[in-house]
Amino acid sequence: MGLSKEDIEHLNNHFRGIPPEEIISWAILYGSKPVVTTNFRPYEVAILNAVTEVKSDIPVIWCDTGYNTPNTYRHAEELIVGLDLNIKLFLPKQTAAHRDAVMGIPDIDDPRHKEFTEQVKLEPFRRAMAEYKPDVWFTNLRKGQTALRDTLNILSLSETGVLKVSPFYHWSDTRLDAYLNKRGLPNEHTYFDPTKVLENRECGLHS
Repeated sequence: MGLSKEDIEHLNNHFRGIPPEEIISWAILYGSKPVVTTNFRPYEVAILNAVTEVKSDIPVIWCDTGYNTPNTYRHAEELIVGLDLNIKLFLPKQTAAHRDAVMGIPDIDDPRHKEFTEQVKLEPFRRAMAEYKPDVWFTNLRKGQTALRDTLNILSLSETGVLKVSPFYHWSDTRLDAYLNKRGLPNEHTYFDPTKVLENRECGLHS
């Protein structure tokens, strides 16, 4: 039985201030097919560490655009090995080299930018979700990242009815830095998302 809007509102009020691991444990028990998504951007290590400490074999869906920085790819490899992630890699159907030759990376004002975003991010993500059919989706959304994300909360529902769980939603960078330092977890800030360009622009997955 799904959660109503009232249920989610009540739970969000209850979960505020609750340790992430307790929120994650509740969600793991609530759902039957959980996944966690990542793009290995800054602070992603927090959600990956927290979720895998509760469920070590959870599928970790990585939709790699093909345009990550060398730092991000090295960081990803470090976390995949260090956290023993059950990584599930999804790639665009066209290589970055092919797309660079015929399209490049269109500016956000270019009409082709929508097609570019569909190719490198939205289609691989839909393919991943269709394959794994999760009922619980862990993500590291946080308040203050974008205008849309400010309207969400620890728990929210995706357009398809999947329960999105963002245990660190109310956490600041400073608080996350302390979380990572306490656990000796690495972070990496050299990150590039070709579909966003601007840091406060929504990526398209969380509408």
